[in-house]
Amino acid sequence: MYDLIIVGAGALGTFHAYHAAKAGLRVLLLEKDRYPMGATVRNFGQAVPSGLAGRWFDYGRRSLEIYRDIQAQTELTVRANGSVYLASDADEWTLVNELHDRYQQLGYTSELLSQAQCLDRYPALQADYVRGGLYFPQELSLEPEQMIHRLIAFIQQKYGVTYQSGAAVIDCQSNYNGAIITLSNRERYQASRVLICSGHEVRLLFPEVLAEAGLVVSKLQMLLAEPVAGLLLPGNILTGLTIRRYESFQQCPSYASIATPPQLAALKEWGIHILFKQAVDGSIIIGDSHEYADATRAEDLGYHTQDFINELMLAEARRIVRFPITVRKTWAGFYSQTPDEIFDYPVDENIRIITGIGGKGMSSGAGFAEETVRQWLNVSV
Repeated sequence: MYDLIIVGAGALGTFHAYHAAKAGLRVLLLEKDRYPMGATVRNFGQAVPSGLAGRWFDYGRRSLEIYRDIQAQTELTVRANGSVYLASDADEWTLVNELHDRYQQLGYTSELLSQAQCLDRYPALQADYVRGGLYFPQELSLEPEQMIHRLIAFIQQKYGVTYQSGAAVIDCQSNYNGAIITLSNRERYQASRVLICSGHEVRLLFPEVLAEAGLVVSKLQMLLAEPVAGLLLPGNILTGLTIRRYESFQQCPSYASIATPPQLAALKEWGIHILFKQAVDGSIIIGDSHEYADATRAEDLGYHTQDFINELMLAEARRIVRFPITVRKTWAGFYSQTPDEIFDYPVDENIRIITGIGGKGMSSGAGFAEETVRQWLNVSV
């Protein structure tokens, strides 16, 4: 008998497990695959609250503290190298200045960088691309293919979380004593509460809920470039297309008057914004694009990557940086999202679905999970 069973061991589910177990609850964390394979391991691996708005910015700020606290106890691959947004024209520079002013009022440290300062800190940039930048020293980088495995191991060792992989849940329902789940091998587990954090795969358990949820699946294409001798790209490098896309900039006074230059139209059509993040082995993650489908028709997005989208990203990336880009591999990532920021649905008093956090999971999931555990389970975290 557990206090809480969590279905789905991505970042969202695992951080809920962390906070619940830290509060003294008996937690069972289940993952249907042999190891997590979804959005948690197919992203840039960056915690950038600066790109978020509203409560998600607050959750992101708290998430930075949580990451640092865990990193002080175990190697979670957290690196405090900061984030920079590179403005490429006057419109983007205006937005950068407005966001800087806004964050000064909120007490969130940022630093405006001139073109010369950007080129001094990041000498691999093309000089004719950069108008200026906005730097956030407190933001973090992580290794996405390593972080979640280390976090799961930590909560098992430190807080006694029971973890099972290869544990596909085929049924979940309430009973007189809380809720009971059934695995594909017919094993059953009982808990006072069950939390489902399984992306759009909630359709396997509650297809009728998914049909009414309004969830959308986003497909992202990303690339990994080979290391370049002597190249150093510290932190998270976000560029002009990111400034034109991220929620925080959409809150700026001038955002509504910003037009899309003709040369960026094709990039905008495919939801492309260019980011760079160097991994510890020197390789560089570059991306990404966005295609969308209703979660009930996620298969329509296909499993393939499209070469012309990769070529659009590479052409823009080469306009920004001056080191050679040799692609090692490409992949598609998928995450679910909703127009209502997140899909948070009580099936009944014992079973709750939380999914559709979109691209905010790595940046704000830890802080969001903390508040959910505190309020839903009525514990101190």
